Amino acid sequence: MKPVHAAMAGAGVAILVGFALWGGWLGRATSRAQMPTIAAETGAATDALVEITVPDGLSGNAALGAPLFAAACATCHGENAVGRDGRGPPLIHRIYEPSHHGDEAFQIAVAQGVRAHHWPFGNMAPVEGLTRGDVSMIVAYIRAVQQANGIR
Repeated sequence: MKPVHAAMAGAGVAILVGFALWGGWLGRATSRAQMPTIAAETGAATDALVEITVPDGLSGNAALGAPLFAAACATCHGENAVGRDGRGPPLIHRIYEPSHHGDEAFQIAVAQGVRAHHWPFGNMAPVEGLTRGDVSMIVAYIRAVQQANGIR
């Protein structure tokens, strides 16, 4: 084998190993095993992925967004955005803090869907029937619950 070919093969192997290691690190950062399943107040097991503090009161757009979230998002993302095992990720999680997933990321996800990139739940399909205004209110609700849980 010529030295140039050997060097290229070595570089290719190094790149593949690097991607494998990087992918393993990312997988550990958001492993479902790190998110405990919680028990509901009744003591029955739920499929929630995180335990949260629900804010005492919501106002403005957050109050308007809560029922919209319940109707359009909770099937996959769980009541109060705690995620659902096997269905969808919790939105009350540091991954969705405003500095990483800004408000417009939610608008794009609802309008266009999103490829799975942080979690093992699969791709999210677009959500029909929500306006940008609806999504803005839903995001205000999510941000209020995040803030009540120390996510800023």
